[in-house]
Amino acid sequence: MKTRFAPSPTGWMHFGNLRTALFNFLYARKMNYTYMLRIEDTDLARSSHEFATGLEEDLDWLHLEHDEGPFFQSERSSIYEKYYNVLEDYGLAYPCFCTEETLNITRKAQQSAGQPPRYPGTCRNLTKEEVSKKFAAGAKATLRFHVPRDQVIEFVDLIKGSQRFSSNDIGDFIIRRNDRTASFMFCNAIDDAEMGVTHALRGDDHLTNTPRQLMILNALKLPHPEYGHFAMINGLDGAPLSKRNGSQTVRELRAQGYLPLAVLNYLSRLGHYYVSNDFLSLKQLEEQFDLKNISTSPARHDITHLNHWQKEAIMHSSLPEIEALIHPYVYDKIAPNEHAEFTLLVKDNILMPQDVKLWVSAVRDPSLEFSDSDSQILQQTGVDFFCKAKDEIVTNPGINFKELAENMKNLTGLKGKELFMPLRVALTGQSHGPELAKLMNFIPQELRIKRFDTVIEHLSSG
Repeated sequence: MKTRFAPSPTGWMHFGNLRTALFNFLYARKMNYTYMLRIEDTDLARSSHEFATGLEEDLDWLHLEHDEGPFFQSERSSIYEKYYNVLEDYGLAYPCFCTEETLNITRKAQQSAGQPPRYPGTCRNLTKEEVSKKFAAGAKATLRFHVPRDQVIEFVDLIKGSQRFSSNDIGDFIIRRNDRTASFMFCNAIDDAEMGVTHALRGDDHLTNTPRQLMILNALKLPHPEYGHFAMINGLDGAPLSKRNGSQTVRELRAQGYLPLAVLNYLSRLGHYYVSNDFLSLKQLEEQFDLKNISTSPARHDITHLNHWQKEAIMHSSLPEIEALIHPYVYDKIAPNEHAEFTLLVKDNILMPQDVKLWVSAVRDPSLEFSDSDSQILQQTGVDFFCKAKDEIVTNPGINFKELAENMKNLTGLKGKELFMPLRVALTGQSHGPELAKLMNFIPQELRIKRFDTVIEHLSSG
């Protein structure tokens, strides 16, 4: 038994095709099937080696390892040609010389008449002599599948259940382009049969392709996979997910610092229900995946849900993993022997790796800027408080935060929030954050003094 992910390398991988890869991968692992990667690159004008390489890099980053492949359709043209010849020999396919301009005119006329746009079979009845004459004159032709009339195509969808289509609603469709490359409709079906794919999960934008592909495979007496079509992803505005309403590529997610398991926990629940709301390992996601739990209604992409799983991924990561993640932002700011301790301190206060820059600045930047609300805290406390705090720092160079707070309590009579908040803002420039007693340990003595000087100057000038 075998599933497959069969992307076209015409762009960077985004949420939609990543979810297709993920669902096929999870199903294969759950059922102990083979998982195959096939690159559908027959569209020569739009396909790119760069995008194909990017697809593999994205899948590797997410640990969605394939058992077979990657196979490239651009290397399989002789196989498709063999089956084209069979269909033509049996009168089940024919060359079509209609230009795109002619087809557009026909479509507009059909739509104006309230008819569905469908190829009218213009070239279906050309004689061999007429066909030969057109080719001799240098005309280019697509190859169309001759759809039989009055047939019912039925199959049981793994997700949607029983499906039924009439061949009379399907016009003769192109199976080979006029540059002699295979169309998706054809090579996708042929390769599934040739490669032994038994289960194909894909978006329901392919649902109307399925009866066409079944007709091709039945005409060639080839086996077909069981198909399952899941609903598409919409943005929060209810429109199909696109760059305009929030879609991102896997490459962009990786660059922003999202963790692989955050993306997988999010996407595996986008249109699929898990009994457990806990953060799950890839193995657990596999074990709990079930086709019966895939919704037939469109899922909605919500960045807040993705960020929830990012926070969970951070919290479930080991200290060395987080240390490696934030290393680019701390390696030349914090002493190497303090990296682990600093990482442990700030771990709960970061969502993305670059968030650590705020806390590096809090303990290393020579000057701080205060928000309006933080400035108000300083003003309400008064300059005398900070003059006394500076004196404590100057006269007691090795003082820790507990001692500083106790001395300031005795000197000013302040306690609780009224004591700790102004000290936090003055020392770090932030009213919230990691444990201040530990954070202060990372602030050098001369910088502590400078911080209070900055506050005193800020209040005096105000």
